[in-house]
Amino acid sequence: MPVQKSDYEACLADYSHHEGAIALFKQYRPYLEMVPSLRRPDESVITIPLPIIRIRKTGSPPEANSLLCDVAVLMCDPEWKIKTGAEIFIFIHRPHEDFSDFLGRWRQTQILLDKDYEWLMPLRHSHILSEGTNTKYPLFVVFSETSELIKRGLLGAELPFVIQMPEMFPSEERLEVREEGLGKKD
Repeated sequence: MPVQKSDYEACLADYSHHEGAIALFKQYRPYLEMVPSLRRPDESVITIPLPIIRIRKTGSPPEANSLLCDVAVLMCDPEWKIKTGAEIFIFIHRPHEDFSDFLGRWRQTQILLDKDYEWLMPLRHSHILSEGTNTKYPLFVVFSETSELIKRGLLGAELPFVIQMPEMFPSEERLEVREEGLGKKD
C-alpha cells in the first residue's frame, strides 16, 4: 500500500510545531542533542514549514527561493536570542515519490544552501539574525508503507531516517492543548 497523503499531511502539521520536531528528534538522538535547551524548547527550536530563503547576489537584489524540504528547524540560544549553527532539514516521504525524487529534494536543497542566504523567518522570530550556516543536517521521515528500496537507498547513501508510524501522530486532545497554549480565544 502506498504512502497516504493524510499521513504526509499529519507529519507536516506535527513537525511544524517545536514540540513535534523535538518528538521527531527523540527518534534520532544526535539531533536531539543539538537542541540548545530542552527546558525552554519554544525559545530553542524554530520550525519553518515549507521554508523560503533569500539568496544574496552581488550587485542585484536578493532572490527568494522555496526549499524542497518539508520543514527547516533552526536552533536558537534561548538566553541570547540568536540563531546557533545547526540547521536541520526534514524531508517527509510524499505519496508516490520514488527514491530519486526523494533524494533529489535534498540534493537541490544542498545546491541552494551553497550560496550566501538568509531565512525568511516566522513573524514571532523575525528579530533573530537569520544568516545561513555551514552546518546543515538532513533527516528523512519514511513510513511503514514506504518501499524497502527507498529505505535501502537511504541506508546506502548514509542518510539518517526514521520510520514514522501513523499511530505516533498526536491525538486530537494534544492538538487542542496546543491551541490553548497559543492563546486561542473561544
